[in-house]
Amino acid sequence: MLMNLFKFKGGVKPPSNKLQSNHLPIAQAPMPSRLVVPLHQSIGGTPRPIVQAGDHVLKGQMIGQADGWISAAVHAPTSGTVLEVAMHVRPHPSGLDSLCVVIEPDGKDEWITRTPIDHKATAPADVFHHLQQCGIVGLGGAGFPAHGKLTPSTGVPMDELIINGAECEPFITCDDLLMRERADEVVRGIAVFRDLLQPKKVLIGIEDNKPEAIAAMRAAVDAQKEPFSVVAVPTLYPAGGAKQLIRVLTGKEVPGSMRSTADMGVQVFNVGTAYSAWRAIAHGEPLISRILTITGNVHAPRNYEVLIGTPMDELLALALPHPDTDGILMGGPMMGFLVPNPQVPVVKTTNCLIAHADRLFPPKAPEMPCIRCGACARACPHELQPFEMYWFARAKNFGKTQEYNIFDCIECGCCSFVCPSRIPLVQYFRFAKSEIWAREREKNAADQAKTRFEFKQYREEREKADKAEKLAKAAAAQAAKKAAEAAAAAAETGVAEAVAAPADAAIATVNPEKEAKRATIEAAMARAKAQREAVQPKNVDNLTPEQQQAAAEIEARRVAAHLIAPEPVAPDSEKSE
Repeated sequence: MLMNLFKFKGGVKPPSNKLQSNHLPIAQAPMPSRLVVPLHQSIGGTPRPIVQAGDHVLKGQMIGQADGWISAAVHAPTSGTVLEVAMHVRPHPSGLDSLCVVIEPDGKDEWITRTPIDHKATAPADVFHHLQQCGIVGLGGAGFPAHGKLTPSTGVPMDELIINGAECEPFITCDDLLMRERADEVVRGIAVFRDLLQPKKVLIGIEDNKPEAIAAMRAAVDAQKEPFSVVAVPTLYPAGGAKQLIRVLTGKEVPGSMRSTADMGVQVFNVGTAYSAWRAIAHGEPLISRILTITGNVHAPRNYEVLIGTPMDELLALALPHPDTDGILMGGPMMGFLVPNPQVPVVKTTNCLIAHADRLFPPKAPEMPCIRCGACARACPHELQPFEMYWFARAKNFGKTQEYNIFDCIECGCCSFVCPSRIPLVQYFRFAKSEIWAREREKNAADQAKTRFEFKQYREEREKADKAEKLAKAAAAQAAKKAAEAAAAAAETGVAEAVAAPADAAIATVNPEKEAKRATIEAAMARAKAQREAVQPKNVDNLTPEQQQAAAEIEARRVAAHLIAPEPVAPDSEKSE
């Protein structure tokens, strides 16, 4: 079927170096001495380990449970014994550790009971759950959980389902061999995706430097009578990028800031993802192995089907590396990276191992000053301005790099490839991105600390207010109790006037705190009067005037000496009430 193809801006044509590894069929890699299976192998949450040291596991048994919707389970690649669940170096440029399950194979390769499903008779939500539980993720490099991309976008009809068989990166031929040898199962997996997404058309894009793969896929499509279009696209790096392939096949321009192409009515899957999804649905097999290319500075480059968790140095030995090999490059030479340790394991997104040597990848000459020639901008497939981003990244002006949309950069390496000054532009961009992410994490941590501090202050103030309220209630209760005691004491001593009058009761009802204060004063007055009466001299009815005057003088001296209280007088404030 002839189609009008479109072009994307930029791109380069590096040496393909694919003929070295695509002339032999896929081979099965031997069982390794041990398997180191990282739990975090995809975009999203880190699966939770559900095994521990000493457990015996079967091939395909779940060892890491998905953590959330955007996450995928992890499984044992073969039967054996769990040696440990511990931190090990993962295949990442950072060289950081990751939680891994280490398994010692028992040689039996004994499977679990597999449960295939009929996706046509199963609810889509159950199909998504099955794919998640089988650990199916994108095998083109990003590792996004497949079930998340298969969920249709609400309100946007699906126009095109694109299957990516371009494989534009030099040296890599694993997708090429997969399409040649297992085209039938790839097409069946594409049909599953079609049934779930219900697109108007399905396009399979393959670069025109893979004629055998194009022919095999067309034959499989015709044999299964599927209305899929197998399209040969021009060989131009990075035509295998999702947004670039969408542009070539549909003419749609995906904005750089848009992360989900489903919002434009198009979705893209790698051919390897379709194959692994079919194996999960039709055979109940979780993703425990993948095809990868071993090439570079070796005697026998080839494609192998490899168990996830196999140490890379054991795999490289299969291809007989030359003595001057000094490292392992994971991925292609444009976007790949040197692994921090040759013993790091293969993960789900490992599509190629390249034996590195100076004669194959000569060291670059020293970096020269930027001459602002604009070659990087012309080669950028996302129409960015790499020379501007470079200047601001070098000056650590990260705010400006964001103004020039640094996060739209896919780090394809086109700019570094064409730079006449041999500036490693991609490294500068990765540095800027990591610094921005680090500062964002610090800002988020500071914001969380501020929120916690403010909440602590609010809690302390609330506790103080609650305590003050409790103290006020206790004081009011104590005052009321004292007032009652005072009233009882006054009644016993015959001071009826100390008992609250009906008018006073009304005031107390209106203002209980003032009434409690009044009752306290009246109780004090009653106690003072009782005290005076208790010490009053007896038999003073028939005293002469001289004796009465002498008694009054004695009384005055006793008051002055604080032996007795004076006659209490109500304060003016109380009288006015």
